[in-house]
Amino acid sequence: MDNIKRICLWSGPRNISTALMYAFAQRKDTKVFDEPLYAFYLKHHPQAHSYHPGAQDILRTMENDGQNVVDMMLSNSEKPVLFFKHMTHHLLGLNRDFMKDTINVILTRDPEDMLPSFDKVIQNPTLEDVGYALHVELIDYFKKHSIPFTVLDAKRVLEDPKQRLIKLCDFASIPFDEGMLSWEPQQREEDGIWAKYWYANVHKSSGFLKYQPKEAPFPEHLNKLLKTCQPHYDKLLEYAL
Repeated sequence: MDNIKRICLWSGPRNISTALMYAFAQRKDTKVFDEPLYAFYLKHHPQAHSYHPGAQDILRTMENDGQNVVDMMLSNSEKPVLFFKHMTHHLLGLNRDFMKDTINVILTRDPEDMLPSFDKVIQNPTLEDVGYALHVELIDYFKKHSIPFTVLDAKRVLEDPKQRLIKLCDFASIPFDEGMLSWEPQQREEDGIWAKYWYANVHKSSGFLKYQPKEAPFPEHLNKLLKTCQPHYDKLLEYAL
């Protein structure tokens, strides 16, 4: 392999993953990619294309073959650092051997904060939709194959962005760049075509927003899912920076 740093962010939805992508996009040594496996997921998941907003446009405009996406990730050398923002559930049954050649970061968020946010766009989500169990499975895979990984918790990042990004850059063996802490409030050309459904808050931001506990009562219809997600989230926190 070459000396390119290929960072794969394995996130669940509504987890400040786009803000992290924007942070890395501020680096002159870095090119970012927004969910390149999304069309592969929509094509091969039996129901997702029917309830994900913009699904047909995604399928029409993006690479549908997961292995072709992996080949692109491993062969691209446009910049010294490549940052691939992924949703963990987009992997489906894709061969994961490529992760031995990438820098793997899991991004999680307290389900009590995340589930109500996700439910506003995709109602009545399932455990599969929100990624907590899949993240724990991914950790098991990394440990089984001796693949280094780290975990970021969204709340901890928002409480102290600089220190968490310093630790993340140390893990990736790249220098921290102060420019990662702020950006112009605007859309980016790298945004996926689904940005209009999901990225409104990031487009209005100029950096990581201060963590704010939710004031609204937790939706009762999500209580069962919260109870299922919580032990997975607790497990992920054991590894968090």
